[in-house]
Amino acid sequence: MNNNYIIIMAGGVGSRFWPMSTEEKPKQFLDVLGIGKSLLQQTVARFQTIAPAENILIVTSAKYKKLVAEQCPELLESNILLEPCMRNTAPCIAYAAYKIKALNADANIVVAPSDHLITNEAEFIRIIENGLDFTANNDALLTLGIQPHRPETGYGYIQANSVNSDQSSVISKNPNIGSEGEAYETMPNAEASFSPSEPVPTIREEIKRGVVVESPLKVAAFKEKPNLETAKEYLTAGNYFWNSGIFLWSFKSILSAFERFVPEVAAIFQKGEEFYNTDKEQAFIDEMFPTCTNISIDYAVMEKANNIFVQPADFGWSDLGTWGSLWEKRERNEAGNTVVGEKVHLFDADNCIINMPKDKKVVIQGLQDYIVVEDNEVLLICKKEEEQRIKEFRASIINE
Repeated sequence: MNNNYIIIMAGGVGSRFWPMSTEEKPKQFLDVLGIGKSLLQQTVARFQTIAPAENILIVTSAKYKKLVAEQCPELLESNILLEPCMRNTAPCIAYAAYKIKALNADANIVVAPSDHLITNEAEFIRIIENGLDFTANNDALLTLGIQPHRPETGYGYIQANSVNSDQSSVISKNPNIGSEGEAYETMPNAEASFSPSEPVPTIREEIKRGVVVESPLKVAAFKEKPNLETAKEYLTAGNYFWNSGIFLWSFKSILSAFERFVPEVAAIFQKGEEFYNTDKEQAFIDEMFPTCTNISIDYAVMEKANNIFVQPADFGWSDLGTWGSLWEKRERNEAGNTVVGEKVHLFDADNCIINMPKDKKVVIQGLQDYIVVEDNEVLLICKKEEEQRIKEFRASIINE
């Protein structure tokens, strides 16, 4: 039996990608890269190398059931989990985890958003497989931390301890976890040649030596999105990583965490154990899910537990949260423009991101650093540096 399970969260409305992304068809269901596959389809395909299709669950809003079924016909209909309302990521993950428990109590789980971009999929798969080996053999909650390349203010950060600090005390040696019931010994610390009297290398130096990449680190703290000055300090320090929102854990570990830190959420989904994977499941969820606390997994569990680890990684990750982040990841011409649309003509334009309907004839002259998007009967022309106002622009149209 394959114990690997994937939970893909696909319920967001993607308002920052308006007008291309709408509440009726948000970002995760769109081909924002212009490659013929939606972000959700790319995510599902990526994880099918980790787990069989029958072990992949998608949690989404009830109104997106048809979209998910159309885009992911390889998945079981029963694995499309429908939230009757939005309650943030902790209830979303708890629902999926308890449903998985009814199928396989030895499950080893990856939780990931549906709308992220991964450009180095081979490295991503390697990191995930190593991480699943770690969580299968340790009572640990693991998150992936992305090696920062710039002082980014749009992401939360994870502060890690040094790889050379003593981590043996923070992993529980659980005799019920591991091959043939044997307790798993904690991962190695520094190289055998390391001496406490020598200067402790920075994590950046350790990554270059290949130490950190293979060994999860104890998390010291989670940090909110910083201002530019703080982001620069994080980058210089070397032991801060972008919070990817990708998690790995065994069902036993996350169940224990839910019961300890958000028992009110755990109690709700425990009540449904007789209904999961039956024709009564949806009725139970429709009744009980709205009673859940609206809380993220970060606040509910990750910032409270003492068995949290981060795996530093660099596999070409972006959360594609903004048009600007999409501009960075798309292929650009010599003038720095990235264009979707077969009949777009540019003159004296630089560093623009342009999304036009396939047959729309468009001439753009003299724009620098602009977003130009037409979709859903709306034309948006906006400076890239002002894109944080897109929600404001969207509201003005919706309220007309």
